[in-house]
Amino acid sequence: MSLKTLPILFLNLGGEMVYILDQRLRAQNIPPEKGQKVMHDILCTMLNKRFMLELFKPQDAYSKKAMRIVFDRLAHASIMRLNAASMDKLYDLMTMALKYQVSLSGHPIDVLMSTLNHMDLMREFAQGSDAILQQVEDVYNLIKDTYSTLTPGEFHMIRQTLLNFFQDMHIRVSIFLKDGKQTPNGRFVLPKGGQVPWGTDPPGTVRFFNAEGQQKSTVPFEIPESYQLSDKLGTFELFGDRCTKLGGNMYCNQKTVDSTVPAGQEKDNVGTHYKPDAQANDLAKAGLGLLEHLICGASKKTESQDDFRLNLFETDEDEVAAEVEYAKIRLSRQVLVTADGHTKEISKLIDEFTIESNVGSGGDDLLDLMDSTCS
Repeated sequence: MSLKTLPILFLNLGGEMVYILDQRLRAQNIPPEKGQKVMHDILCTMLNKRFMLELFKPQDAYSKKAMRIVFDRLAHASIMRLNAASMDKLYDLMTMALKYQVSLSGHPIDVLMSTLNHMDLMREFAQGSDAILQQVEDVYNLIKDTYSTLTPGEFHMIRQTLLNFFQDMHIRVSIFLKDGKQTPNGRFVLPKGGQVPWGTDPPGTVRFFNAEGQQKSTVPFEIPESYQLSDKLGTFELFGDRCTKLGGNMYCNQKTVDSTVPAGQEKDNVGTHYKPDAQANDLAKAGLGLLEHLICGASKKTESQDDFRLNLFETDEDEVAAEVEYAKIRLSRQVLVTADGHTKEISKLIDEFTIESNVGSGGDDLLDLMDSTCS
């Protein structure tokens, strides 16, 4: 398992969340200034400098349950509010979109190029705020420093760790079902043909070598699909060519976000049915405590007249019907939730993970860190 998977997992999921929320904000005719504030608040929280520095430390990827809690808090880091069913749908769409992208990664480095594509589009959503644009650039630098020297084998381990994270998640999504990219049981259908990974040759030739390793002859064979060579490998540059469409916004030209299909899902194939990990790395637990602490902390936001509810379904009736189905799913999860919404596990982690200030400097109050960064 790779200890450098967590930043890629988090940033890609965060990018997918931003795409979906942007589409729904426009579909519900939310005033542009409110929509921009939501996007800026979420990006500001997501890309907070200290938050990112903790995220990029070598550590195990978090459990599905823990990652869901972090994004639940992150989605409510602004004036936008989501009902339980809409939040479930949002996370299901995020995870299945990313799983499909990772499955399509022909070259191990494609998982990084997909991350950079997400960052490129998040930079567009950050337009209008110099502070957030600087945060985006800082994350680019962290990505370059962390991943530019990795070997293809190390990227392969990152990809395998991502696939392990998504292994038991088979949520049916309408947009994939309509395009024939997903079967009725939630399994993805991977395409044949197309562009082959950088550094490889298109199939269709058998090569014969002698004992000294010298090529003696070749024999072509017919293949039903068409393959093309890659022109080049994607770049790490701030405005570089990633040479892949993975990580793009598949909702930009859609009027609606196609819903997940919770009704009728088999119990073992429901993505929101998370089983607790048998063992969890202590460093990952402590880090998760800090991330949860940074995102929600003790500074609970009070509702104001600017708050509004975002519905990820077409109508309120659809949301109510979906809530019934998701409620059945939640009953199968072994998660004990306290009255204020924290799980007991996460609350205990936050209590155990204390943060000491520098003597004489006063230090930063991490509970106010998110607000101070965005101001």
